[in-house]
Amino acid sequence: MSFAESVRTALEAIRSHRMRSALTTLGILIGIAAVILTVGLGKGAQDQVRAQIDKLGSNLLIVSPGSTTTTGGIRGGRGTSSTLTGRDALALADRRVAPDIVRVAPVSSGSQSLVAGTTNWTTSVVGTTPDWLSVRARSVTDGRFLTQDDLDNARQVAVLGTTTSSQLFGRRSPIGQTITIGDNTLTVIGVLNPVGASTTADEDDQAIVPQTTYASRISTSLNRGSVSTLYVEASSRSSLSAAYQEADHALLTLHGVSAATADFTISSQQSLLSTATSTDRTLTVLLGGVAGISLLVGGLGVMNIMLVSVTERIREIGLRKALGATRTAIRRQFLVEASGLGFAGGVLGLGLGIVGAMVLPHFVHQPVLISPVAALGAISVALVIGVVAGVYPASRAARLAPIDALRSE
Repeated sequence: MSFAESVRTALEAIRSHRMRSALTTLGILIGIAAVILTVGLGKGAQDQVRAQIDKLGSNLLIVSPGSTTTTGGIRGGRGTSSTLTGRDALALADRRVAPDIVRVAPVSSGSQSLVAGTTNWTTSVVGTTPDWLSVRARSVTDGRFLTQDDLDNARQVAVLGTTTSSQLFGRRSPIGQTITIGDNTLTVIGVLNPVGASTTADEDDQAIVPQTTYASRISTSLNRGSVSTLYVEASSRSSLSAAYQEADHALLTLHGVSAATADFTISSQQSLLSTATSTDRTLTVLLGGVAGISLLVGGLGVMNIMLVSVTERIREIGLRKALGATRTAIRRQFLVEASGLGFAGGVLGLGLGIVGAMVLPHFVHQPVLISPVAALGAISVALVIGVVAGVYPASRAARLAPIDALRSE
């Protein structure tokens, strides 16, 4: 029996038991689709987290206050003390002190109610410098951003995020319009480009004002010289580690503290990305393992059906062997049949996975990414499962003695 004859015979056997064959491939189909969607969800989540972290700005270091130790020896957590000032920002911006740092944007922020005419909206008001736009990798879609003149003269101007703008002015252009924050009237000079929500907040729902204006007119803090965050831009991604060390050393020296009693915390984009990616990868592996169990069940289903097929076709096997079919030919016939079932389940599972990848994001609000490697891998795995599941039944059929097979019924 040639290989072509083995394939023809296997296909005839599958066609003659269509319902049984369809139910057999169902287990593999579901398993392959589940694995594809699970891996796709994991990859989509990783890309989504990476995009959200990149929205914070490229080559970014974030310096936060806190982690202070009181006289009683009690160590406070991040953000428990206002330990950063504008002087720290000036020190880090000095290229002689930190050659790998190109820009520093000090930020003071707080929740405030903004009023435009009869409309009000509570949002985050951010006091910062003109460097904020570059450090945070943002741009202005309408109007302009803050200038050094706005900062030096504490001008009462504001740049709005798209969400804030739409809440206060609807579809009207806010440029040149006025908003009121407490007793202060500010003129809107620009609108930021929309970037959506980051890992911590809606980046489009905020109002940016000059830091001097925020400190002198808007802030309710008693320590008006403090800032809540320092955004530090390194010269490149490769110099991010060097910029981290320079910022850490400069702030420790400036604050007169040691690394053990540091009153600030520095975090980098890479550490956030690594943590998030590691978490997503762990969840993907876990869910993929659960989905892989269904593949195992599907493989056992193929093996079970092939054993039933061998039992039903004992006389056929005996007749073929009596007519000269070798053990190899008999084994090959059943292996081709099992691998055909596995391949069919893999192709159908891949199709179901692709359809699911198009439909699922509408329900979970998260992208599902399917790579060509995953698609080819799914079909290969299904084929391997079919072959492995068919080895024992095929070997059992090949070992049957012709005389025993012919007189079995």
